[in-house]
Amino acid sequence: MADLPILMFSVLIMCGNLLVIISIIYFKQLHTPTNYLILSLAVADLLVGVVVLPFSMILSVSSYWQLENLLYRYYAVCQPLRYKTKINVRVVVIMILVSWTVSIGIGVTILGPKQGHNRRCALFQNTHSTITGAVFAFYLPAIIMSIIYLKILMVAWRQARSIQNTTKTGATVSKTERKATKTLAIVMGVFLICWTPFFLCITIHPLRNYTIPVPVIETFKWLGWSNSVFNPCVYAFFYSWFRSAFRMIITGKIFRGE
Repeated sequence: MADLPILMFSVLIMCGNLLVIISIIYFKQLHTPTNYLILSLAVADLLVGVVVLPFSMILSVSSYWQLENLLYRYYAVCQPLRYKTKINVRVVVIMILVSWTVSIGIGVTILGPKQGHNRRCALFQNTHSTITGAVFAFYLPAIIMSIIYLKILMVAWRQARSIQNTTKTGATVSKTERKATKTLAIVMGVFLICWTPFFLCITIHPLRNYTIPVPVIETFKWLGWSNSVFNPCVYAFFYSWFRSAFRMIITGKIFRGE
């Protein structure tokens, strides 16, 4: 019975992210550079449900996909006239490959075999590698994301003010900017809320001579994993095209030709 919650959580993660993956692959309208990044993130989250949860492993690299989406939103706001020429499928593919390579490297570094402390989880066997892994897997991307978001917020606010002062459509554009900025804030906020407690815990744990109770670490680990459930909602359910695609998949309309 103890395995039932893990199984249900795993199925929930897999179903949500499979909807995102199938939608982007099947519908040509969703074949855009930004959605390819969402596809990459959905694949990573799917692996959490397929591999990580069943085998009780630790996944600590999802921040890189969050950072990609934030960088492209930054380019779209701060360099709008050059966005479509600079951010193309080739650039997106390269960024995705770099993200997966860096993520795998960090994962191997954190979870690789260590000497000593045989009864402890490999994640905590070496204080230096644990803290270094946390810095590069979470803290550094989180700081960069926060700085970029503040820049986006400032530029979007200035653009909205400028448009309001020069055109009659200022209210509409301002509303669009606010919605996009709010969506980005939700994306970042959910990610940071889910993963910050766990990474703070694993950073402090070796420094306090492993005195943090295991149930506390496990609770924060589950909170981090829950980000893989929220991502399909945050990235997809905010957009009408994804909602329509989900309905077509769930109701089986994609098997009816047109």
